[in-house]
Amino acid sequence: MAYGSSDIRNVCLVGPGNSGKTQLTEALLHAGGKISECGSVDRGDTVSDFTPRERELGHSQFSAVCHLDHKGIHVNLVDTPGYRDFYGRALSIISAVETAAIVIDAQSGIEMIARKMMNAASEQRLCRMIIVNKIDAEGVNLEALLEDIQSTFGPECLPMNLPAADGESVVDCFFRHSPVETAFGSVEAMHTQIVDQVVEVDEKLMELYLEQGQELKPEQLHDPFEKALRDDHLIPVCFVSAKTGAGIKELLEVFERLMPNPTEGKPPRFLKGEGEGAKEVLVSADPDLHAIAHVVKVNIDPFKGRLGIMRVHQGTIRPGNQLFVGDARKPIKVNQLLRINGNEHKKMKVALPGDICAIPRVDEVYFDAVLHDSHDEDHFHLKSVHMPRPMYGLAIKPANDAESQKASDALHTMEAEDPSLQVEHIASLNEIVLRGLGDLHLRTVIEQISDRYNLELITSLPSIAYRETITANAEGHHRHKKQTGGAGQFGEVYLRIEPLPTGEGFQFESKVVGGSIPSQYLPAVETGVRQVMDSGGNFGYPMQDIKVTVYDGKHHPVDSKEIAFVQAGKKAFLDAISNASPIVMEPVVDVSITVPSRCAGGVTGDLSSMRGMISGTEALPEDRIVISGQAPLKELQGYHSRLKSLTGGDGSFTMDFSHYAEVSPDFIESATTSSAM
Repeated sequence: MAYGSSDIRNVCLVGPGNSGKTQLTEALLHAGGKISECGSVDRGDTVSDFTPRERELGHSQFSAVCHLDHKGIHVNLVDTPGYRDFYGRALSIISAVETAAIVIDAQSGIEMIARKMMNAASEQRLCRMIIVNKIDAEGVNLEALLEDIQSTFGPECLPMNLPAADGESVVDCFFRHSPVETAFGSVEAMHTQIVDQVVEVDEKLMELYLEQGQELKPEQLHDPFEKALRDDHLIPVCFVSAKTGAGIKELLEVFERLMPNPTEGKPPRFLKGEGEGAKEVLVSADPDLHAIAHVVKVNIDPFKGRLGIMRVHQGTIRPGNQLFVGDARKPIKVNQLLRINGNEHKKMKVALPGDICAIPRVDEVYFDAVLHDSHDEDHFHLKSVHMPRPMYGLAIKPANDAESQKASDALHTMEAEDPSLQVEHIASLNEIVLRGLGDLHLRTVIEQISDRYNLELITSLPSIAYRETITANAEGHHRHKKQTGGAGQFGEVYLRIEPLPTGEGFQFESKVVGGSIPSQYLPAVETGVRQVMDSGGNFGYPMQDIKVTVYDGKHHPVDSKEIAFVQAGKKAFLDAISNASPIVMEPVVDVSITVPSRCAGGVTGDLSSMRGMISGTEALPEDRIVISGQAPLKELQGYHSRLKSLTGGDGSFTMDFSHYAEVSPDFIESATTSSAM
């Protein structure tokens, strides 16, 4: 199908696991004519769950891009995983779309992931809508659920359709608002609410509607409807059943006729430069301008090579074009462009603004890279999604030492594919730690490595990433003098240190005057200081939040060398640390624990016993409760087993890095012992 940017709709289905996003994707592909019949999650033959593990387990582990062409509109659908441990994988791809559709299970109600994805979509300036799935399930109270949605997300959440009284279909409230009996509510009243909400963003239309009493057609409401979406003034709610097909055609019509196209949605915020000096640059969905695309996902196959999935934001890309990757000075050649439908890839001749497509076999492509065809776009980057910090860790080593390099390569491949994963090499302990968002996340990665590389990995709890810092100002001095026959070594350094605010890292400054330390030796002094920052001062942990100022020293015209000033800087820094009231810091995490209400007392008491603090609780449907608080990461290692025991296997938790806090003297000895094991 030939189409332009205004004919594209990009929609990302996000929300909790088991809300039916994959089955909903299947139903939409079928309604749009892309597939002849719906696959089934239970049978393991859906388009978007195509890996063997996904089909075996019956749930999504990765985001998948699908598409359909219907009534002159090209719809890109992104199906995302919903389990808490895969939240980062879902979050990393939402920048590819204009619309985030939060899918809610009619039985389970509003879960924590739905709230988090709603907030994340708002932060990304995406238009949002809510899809209530499984309306045919037994015992659902859809009227109460709609009230809960409006209470949680705001009164601007208005239904585009209502469940019919027969329980087998839905009744349109916007396009064809006929007075049909519904399970609850009046179609006419719902239609009036939507129109009232939409015209508030268009004064001329409001005048026609309110003062002249003119009935407005859907075509007249399209532009203000889209503006209301962009201004977060309206969040459409659609009721569907992916299983029976109820509401699917109506949902597809909402996508096609009301959701923003790439020329209408809020333009992505690209930045030029780094740090506080970065300036925002708006891109335009104009096919005639310089090409700018953003890599939203990377797949690396041992046999097929690297596949970079990208969203085109500006310009036109064709096979044969040359593109720069980020700040690289050497361009890559686009040999092929691929349109993606799950695991199926087909060649395409051109990619327009709004297209989501892939470039195969380009090793230089990486997640979050900006691809462009002009040096004017050097140092361009998209304003990053705030990704959760991977805090749950496992120490990793191959079962066979001879496969160490193979294991390292496999881990770094997984890290390149998953932006919520981190591989950390702790040199002082010779330990490789794989960090993710939870036990399920890491187990999935280890299974993936086993399947893909036939590699067995041994896992254990990692050492805690303790840090050292100082709490007082101090000065240090060292003279390094060595004579071994012939030219010797000489360097003398005076420096002062001071603590920085938490999170500031490390600063190095020179206030040397008169050439007492020649400028060519100052980098050597900094090298020595950084060696201590990396290896630790009093306790052997990396140091943070310290400013070092070198203010005096001495050199020798013959014996002074870089190595002498490295050693002098190192020893002077250690001398200052010993007088600066050093302390050990431990990572503290925000923790959110979801348990049955009957278990709340036991769980809160247990968390308090682990040096944790409770900040609040929130009641959920189905007699469940969310307990929020903070606790040291050390106490939460292996917590999934502890929580399973406390709740009979009916609890779950997530954690995210909060800050570093001082370890009490009682725990310093145990911390040191733990790190050394």
